[in-house]
Amino acid sequence: MKKILITGANSYIGTSFETYMAQWKKEYQVDTVDMIDGTWREKSFAGYDTVFHVAGIAHSDTGNVTEERKAFYYKINTDLTVETAEKAKKDGVKQFIFMSSAIVYGESAPIGKMKRITKDTPVSPANFYGDSKVQAENGILPLNDETFKVVILRPPMIYGPNSKGNYPILSKLARKLPLFPVVKNQRSMLFIENLAEFIRLMIENEEAGIFWPQNAEYSNTTELVHMIAETHGKRILLVKGFTWALKLLSHCTGLVNKAFGSLTYDLEISQYQEEYRRISLVSSIKKTEKKR
Repeated sequence: MKKILITGANSYIGTSFETYMAQWKKEYQVDTVDMIDGTWREKSFAGYDTVFHVAGIAHSDTGNVTEERKAFYYKINTDLTVETAEKAKKDGVKQFIFMSSAIVYGESAPIGKMKRITKDTPVSPANFYGDSKVQAENGILPLNDETFKVVILRPPMIYGPNSKGNYPILSKLARKLPLFPVVKNQRSMLFIENLAEFIRLMIENEEAGIFWPQNAEYSNTTELVHMIAETHGKRILLVKGFTWALKLLSHCTGLVNKAFGSLTYDLEISQYQEEYRRISLVSSIKKTEKKR
């Protein structure tokens, strides 16, 4: 039996992973430790095969933020990650898995332009949030050796039942709006169950390195909204000719490029020796929307 410790309680990814792993109770033991009050420092990590570190501050508005708030991002996303990894190695844990993000490559491309990330694309964080993730990666990678394997995951937008972030906004629009603009863009996305299976394989195969998991197919914002609407039995009119207006609007708010810009991983870098993408895009939308 492999023993897994999730560092960071009540996170969407951590909770979803624990729920997913419950189907193999004889093969895996999954525990969680809260990182908020500092008592985790007194807890021994000895006996765990893997520490899965999900504690951190999620991406939020990075526009008008105080220097104090920026420092807090680095304290949690960078310093806490490195400290946890060092403790895990000291306590004899065999593997450390860190949830980084595609944000280390910067923001989405503007509407009408493409941005495709390959294995050789250098990190280029656009703000302190992305940089806090990069600095965490730089802090834990040197700990990797034959006895302590470091895994860094750089997933794109993660979605699923009860997820937060951009997806619920699109879902709400799909269920409320009578029409939606046609935009030609491409997005890499990752359904939460596909991510959970990928993490399981990382643990089972005792992997080390940087990985870029994503769904087997790209999504398009217009098609995604249409699929969501269909799931709820709602008709939504897709209207062409709004790209110019969205381009103008993108100069006023970054939300436009977040929703309609392009950001993809080359499909080749997301291949793995075992199939982890068990749920297709269409099926994942149906499973996600079932609880709305």
